[in-house]
Amino acid sequence: MRIRTLKKRALSVLLTLAVVACYSMVALAGDNKLAGEIVISGSRNAVVTVNGEAAKSGRTIFSSSTIATPADASAVISVKNIGKLKVAPDTKVIVNFDEDGITGSIQSGKLTVLDSANTVNITAPNGKVAALSSGDAVVTVQDDDDDDDDVGGAWWLWALVFGGAAAAIIIASTRDNDFELGGGTTVVSPNQ
Repeated sequence: MRIRTLKKRALSVLLTLAVVACYSMVALAGDNKLAGEIVISGSRNAVVTVNGEAAKSGRTIFSSSTIATPADASAVISVKNIGKLKVAPDTKVIVNFDEDGITGSIQSGKLTVLDSANTVNITAPNGKVAALSSGDAVVTVQDDDDDDDDVGGAWWLWALVFGGAAAAIIIASTRDNDFELGGGTTVVSPNQ
């Protein structure tokens, strides 16, 4: 009879440990990640993307998400107790949010703050930060596909490089290639 009682107690202890282990894993698996929701309006055929994937109204949005809207659709991003942003058509924006508020980086298009408990800081492509409150909109940013403008301001650098090369060629041709490297120093070497 003692063996039977011992088996029941051992089984009870093992089952209790299994239950505790499972519930502790559930508690550890939960995270307190702040999430928002996207609501899309516009043409039925329009595809709004979140991180490169097609999204539908009601999709959960996490911080650091990239939202891109086509020409015939817009989106509203709502983060509970933090604020709401309206992403205009033809806009690409990265939205970050935490308990302190919303920040982001607009790459092209227009973004409007519909509601916010705090100031929303949006960085434009030129590096300037716009501090926005409810009802404010970021100035429209044009998306330039022409990359020639980026190197156009550095023409003087190329002129300097080619000018230096030309000067070296001219000096070398006038001296009959008689260059003395190191001057008149005496070299002492143990391997003679």
